[in-house]
Amino acid sequence: MFRNYIKIAWRNIVKSRFYTAITVIGLATGIAFTLIIAAYVWGELQVNRNLKNIAQQYVIQSRWKNPGEGFEIATLGPLAKTLKEDYPSLVKNYYRFDGITSNIYKKDKSFRESIQIGDSTLLNMYGFRLIAGDASTALTQPFTIVITEPAAQKYFGKTNIVGQTLTLENFSGAKHDFQITGVLNRYAKNSVTQLSEDYPSDFFISNDNLDFFNREMSWQNPSIANYIELQHGVSAKDLEQPIAQIMKRDAPTKFQEDLTPYLVPLKTYYLDQNNGVVRKMIYALSAVALFILGMAVINFINMSVSRSSARMKEIGIRKVLGGIKKQLVIQFLTESVIIVLLATVAAFTVYLLTKSFFSNLLGKNIPSLSDFPVYYILYPILFIFFVGMGAGLYPAFVLASLKSVESLKGKSGSVKDNVLLRKGLVVFQFITATVAFVGAIVISKQVNFFLSKKLGYNKDYIISAQVPRDWSQAGVDKMIATRNQFKMLPGIKDVSLSYEVPDGNNAGQAYIYRQGTDTAKALPMQFLSSDEQFINLYQISLTGGTGFLGNRLDSGKIIMNETAIRSLGFNTSEDALGQQVRFLGDPTIFEITGITNDFHFGSMQQKVQPVIIANVQFSQIYRYLSFKLAPGNLSSDIDVLQKKWSTLLGKAPFEYKFMDDTLANLYKSEIQLKKAAYVATILALIIVLLGVIGLISLSIRHRTKEIGIRKVLGSSVTGILILFIRDFLVIVLIGGLIACPVAYLIMSNWLEDYAYRITLTSTPFIISVTCLAFVTIAIIGLQSIKTALTNPVKSLRTE
Repeated sequence: MFRNYIKIAWRNIVKSRFYTAITVIGLATGIAFTLIIAAYVWGELQVNRNLKNIAQQYVIQSRWKNPGEGFEIATLGPLAKTLKEDYPSLVKNYYRFDGITSNIYKKDKSFRESIQIGDSTLLNMYGFRLIAGDASTALTQPFTIVITEPAAQKYFGKTNIVGQTLTLENFSGAKHDFQITGVLNRYAKNSVTQLSEDYPSDFFISNDNLDFFNREMSWQNPSIANYIELQHGVSAKDLEQPIAQIMKRDAPTKFQEDLTPYLVPLKTYYLDQNNGVVRKMIYALSAVALFILGMAVINFINMSVSRSSARMKEIGIRKVLGGIKKQLVIQFLTESVIIVLLATVAAFTVYLLTKSFFSNLLGKNIPSLSDFPVYYILYPILFIFFVGMGAGLYPAFVLASLKSVESLKGKSGSVKDNVLLRKGLVVFQFITATVAFVGAIVISKQVNFFLSKKLGYNKDYIISAQVPRDWSQAGVDKMIATRNQFKMLPGIKDVSLSYEVPDGNNAGQAYIYRQGTDTAKALPMQFLSSDEQFINLYQISLTGGTGFLGNRLDSGKIIMNETAIRSLGFNTSEDALGQQVRFLGDPTIFEITGITNDFHFGSMQQKVQPVIIANVQFSQIYRYLSFKLAPGNLSSDIDVLQKKWSTLLGKAPFEYKFMDDTLANLYKSEIQLKKAAYVATILALIIVLLGVIGLISLSIRHRTKEIGIRKVLGSSVTGILILFIRDFLVIVLIGGLIACPVAYLIMSNWLEDYAYRITLTSTPFIISVTCLAFVTIAIIGLQSIKTALTNPVKSLRTE
């Protein structure tokens, strides 16, 4: 019997292939997008979940008295180790690392890599497996290194490499061979090997190598990543008092007053870092996906309800021939479930075809279907069943209850057409589409505002590349000489040596106070280290004084931005020029010789911070050479630059980035959200318009005889077009009136997170509603004009 239901259902589906196609395409679009987002969300929720004893794992972060005073993700070097030694009943294990980047060489290969200098507890504490080597001894000796499987393939082309060596370079330019003692198996994304999103580590060396890199994990260093594993039954709150006691006993006074360490569960750290940007992205995309899916399901329900009245005669005939209500109900539900099944199969096909596209769009790897647990197959099965049943309820139970005589006459009798229900569902679709449209416009304008607003410097035609480091006077002099040789190249307008580029990653905070005042008045400021060319290359305007002159005397000079001098109590640039300041804990007296305009060194999510620029002759730290290229032949100029790099810097890798790309990385989340908003808007429009096409087609089909009568009575083609447009135009306007306040509240709340933001005007709302109305009118006009032009005699003969 059930086989017969399927046969009849398939015949009806094929017979109404136009409406079936519209329904399946719309529903498949919504399901496919939801699958993509669900897979993305699932992948994000899996971060850190595969680590050993994850429920007891924590990262120690720092809450600073003055925001921006230090790194939130790190804390004092010895803290985790001291907690384990002093409170073994509370702390089971610990791991700390100092993250650096350096050049790694192997024969003719060289790359700048992220390296963790950490404790030997790494592998066993988190359950990382080695495919080669002994985990218990791999990180216990100096000048040994553990690398990941991808790194092994990158440098050696194989993984059986234990006992071979890689050459690492320290910050003084010295090189040393490190013996490979282990190869890490491919592991899932986590916040131990990748504490920061931008610096995943594939190389791990013992903290016995700290001296080689001139690094340390003392109480004076608040920039060390600290992790601890708690004993079973111990909570983070149990560690508050021990941490406070250790800080009071061992930490320097300045950190006791300004720094409060606290524990963050490693299980949720990835979701909550950077003010919960990942969690917010998950919520935003999930909400969008659910609304898109809701629109698609509403389309399906609308089409099912609208088409059901056309089958009343069929129901009457089947009843006369002996069909019972139960059989009719099962028949309608079967058809509905089969349509949802077809749409779901199509959606999985779309998922497989578009997975790579969405991975690039979201900047994350979308899991393959094989990555999910087997029992996840239950979710699409349940979806098919419940959506199919839900959409088929009206025709199944209401129409199956009609009397045979009423059905044969094609009259609904007591059964209403549910016009208000259908129109209400369509209004919901237009509300969703309008909100998505407005959101896409506002997000796009905000991102463009970030990337095009006057930043206080000129980013055009600038590339930067990290250089080998020799942080000594001889090393600085050598790199200055190298810089000057690069500057002689044709096509290179300017070159600058600095520790930073405007990407938000500076050398840290420095406490500054005016000479002759109390040190208690020292204020934290962003510390930048650069040469005399930096301000000219980035075209940072001087509002007073001069820049560095390019000699040893620059080591006693300092440049500040306008926010910095105001924070020190100077009203104007003239008041600050020539004044003397000091760094807290440093006897050197600096003279303020230049004042720059405020420029956005980091993201515009925060207000411009006070910035001080010291000369590299004083700080003797550097990382980057920035090159200002002449417009025109960028590709050939970069090729010449690369050849010169090989001549001057040997095997040091030339890995450059355009400043536009560096800046875009600051707003990676916003750009991803912008792209996702575009896709969501397009999908919402597709689903809405498919629904309009289907509903207007059914409306025209039901009103063909009415149109014929109107034409006989003198109605014009324009009048008939207006007849159909009027109904849907009212729906669009109602949807727009409801959507605009909703969109305004959502986008106003989103913009509140940014210190610098666009003004929310009426333009995005007018554009969205107008475009939806225009496209809807165009579709209705194209569909209804054929019927309006049909001979009324033919229309009057239509049953």
